[in-house]
Amino acid sequence: MPNITQLITDYGPWAIFAIILIEDFGIPLPGETALISAALLASQGKLPIELLLPAAWAGAVIGDNIGYAIGRFGGRALVLRHGARVGITDARLDRIEAFFARYGGAIVVVARFFVGLRQLNGIVAGIGRMPAAKFMIYNAIGATLWVAVWGFGVYWFGRRFHDVLDQLGPIGLYVLGALGVLALIGAIAWHLLHRRRTPPSGPGQPRR
Repeated sequence: MPNITQLITDYGPWAIFAIILIEDFGIPLPGETALISAALLASQGKLPIELLLPAAWAGAVIGDNIGYAIGRFGGRALVLRHGARVGITDARLDRIEAFFARYGGAIVVVARFFVGLRQLNGIVAGIGRMPAAKFMIYNAIGATLWVAVWGFGVYWFGRRFHDVLDQLGPIGLYVLGALGVLALIGAIAWHLLHRRRTPPSGPGQPRR
């Protein structure tokens, strides 16, 4: 099977639409990774961002609505009967239903940013018989925020990165790499120094 980047290169926004749509009604595909990869390609001028973002949004909204319909009309028994093949278990549904019970419809907005919740939030909303109109509104808002962060956000930062490289010239990549290495060394040094200054805790040490 071709890797994600190859699929995106071959089929463009259609690949993103399909991958995200399928992931969002419970099939374990790397939708978020695919969107990030596509946004990076778009920042290099290899994909049209004006087609990529609507494709990702449409796949996210339609996929979750399919999941909602499966949960609403099939019920928990149907989901568990056929979902075990793709990792949908009774325990996973219980955990996500607990999130819904605690946070209500707002969880649909933020669920897209978390693995597991993203794949199953439509199904669980359907099983819980959330009103369809309410789910569609929350789902559309969540999809918009998700695409804005991992689609447009990654594209924007990618463009800025390439602009910086163009301004610095051929040596720019080496400069950025050196800065990254220095930052890593500094972080390691700070961590080691912090560990040396922190006294070890033991049974004889008073608790604070």
